[in-house]
Amino acid sequence: MKRAKYLTVLFAGTLVYVALSLCFGRNSVKCYSQMEEQKRIVSKQKAEIQNINTELTLELNALKNDMAVIAAYARKMDYVSDGEQLVKITGLKPYQNTLYDTGAVIHHQSPEYVSEKLCKLAGICVALLVLVILLANDIRKGEIVLGKNKKVLVTGVPVYNVPLT
Repeated sequence: MKRAKYLTVLFAGTLVYVALSLCFGRNSVKCYSQMEEQKRIVSKQKAEIQNINTELTLELNALKNDMAVIAAYARKMDYVSDGEQLVKITGLKPYQNTLYDTGAVIHHQSPEYVSEKLCKLAGICVALLVLVILLANDIRKGEIVLGKNKKVLVTGVPVYNVPLT
């Protein structure tokens, strides 16, 4: 077999290994897109939580400093100030605390990928398959003869070893 055939075997195995690694390996395009999607979800959740934090901060400042807001909250909880009269109406729901949505819990998800060992094994298997195909092709063409039954065919002018007298 010529050197080009050996290089073809190495090239085929390397090509399969690199293709699998780039498409489905640990640092592949597929993993990158999965991590980008997870980053987008986390960024969206972070923005929602920051909005909630801003609203709560504004509400806290209003409760600390604005007397009208303090009075409104006190009335919601059935408090009255001096000089006000309390009128009780039946059939209405009692005061309920407002629950704030603090967002959903997001857990880290590891990206799915094909192991490096499997990529290497696939490359080696393809290289061996190409090697077997090239060897079988050489045997079929007669470039490689297996076994001890080599037939020698002499063509041209026969030459004999004749002793000189």
